[in-house]
Amino acid sequence: MSVQQYDEIGEAFEGFKALPLTRYGEVPSFLGMVGDVSGKSVLDLACGTGFYSREFKRRGATDVLGVDISVEMIAAAREIDQRDPLGVRYEVGDVAELRPLDRRFDIALGVQCLNYAEDIAGMERMCRNIHRSLVPGGEFFVLAQKPDYGFDNPSLHKYGFLCEATDEEIETGPRGRVTALLDPQPITIISTAPRREVYEKCLQAAGFSAVEWVPLQVSEAGIRDFGEDFWADLLANPPLEMLRCRA
Repeated sequence: MSVQQYDEIGEAFEGFKALPLTRYGEVPSFLGMVGDVSGKSVLDLACGTGFYSREFKRRGATDVLGVDISVEMIAAAREIDQRDPLGVRYEVGDVAELRPLDRRFDIALGVQCLNYAEDIAGMERMCRNIHRSLVPGGEFFVLAQKPDYGFDNPSLHKYGFLCEATDEEIETGPRGRVTALLDPQPITIISTAPRREVYEKCLQAAGFSAVEWVPLQVSEAGIRDFGEDFWADLLANPPLEMLRCRA
């Protein structure tokens, strides 16, 4: 998948986190799954503009390194850090060709990361590089498109997104078109939803164990602000899913 689509977004990517699906679904679900990071080191792969890198540094992580293939995304992350210094380190890098790092980390994050592998060999290479970068027993947390998302289900427009099938498929799974309904300019990204067994086999081949799928949830704040009925379509057919595993 070309990095160009992310280079063209830059800091506007931060706007995703204000949309209802992300603010009340993705972010609290992912933070809740990862849990307490106090005193731990965190490697944030495909970090984008550094949202989760900064969040986990604020939550007590001792050392956070964000890596992203997009030069523009890393530039935006560094600029945000200059405005509000937290001591997060950022570097440009391809997870499929990840350089040997100067340390092993307690936790690795892969938010919209593995699903950009062009083929199964590429995903397995990513997983091996991530496993190599973790301490024994370290944890890897993933968030990506739900493998069996139903594109023919009710629209996610009211949650801030459109998810459409492209009718294309690569070795890992079908591709989809995700549009974030940002004001004034929506942003569209093409990504892949790898099959469940592709994730599991690649992670296990790289040495990961205890692979567990974790469903997306809506936060108490989301229920309070919008009511339970508002979220019914999302929870019946969530476009995102998470998984966790151990090195």
